[in-house]
Amino acid sequence: MNFTAHIIRDPNICGGEAVITGTRVTLRTVLASLAEGDSPEELLAAFPTLTESDIRAVIAFAASSTALDAELRDWQSLTAETWALFPYQEEETLPG
Repeated sequence: MNFTAHIIRDPNICGGEAVITGTRVTLRTVLASLAEGDSPEELLAAFPTLTESDIRAVIAFAASSTALDAELRDWQSLTAETWALFPYQEEETLPG
């Protein structure tokens, strides 16, 4: 799912926190509600400006963020392993 049409960050809306486009409903609010056991139907009733597509977009965004975090960890690990192949030692500076 392409979630970019559903999610924006604007420094003038909710302090720049990610929100559903056209609303002041934050992604954190939606994810926390789902984590607490609220159903999509309960979210739609609580936040009438949301759509089912918005909720799916939030879930897709969270999944994408998790995948990106895993890629970053893999890259950092690879980078550490690569740097370990080339140990760096401070050069001694001669007096004078």
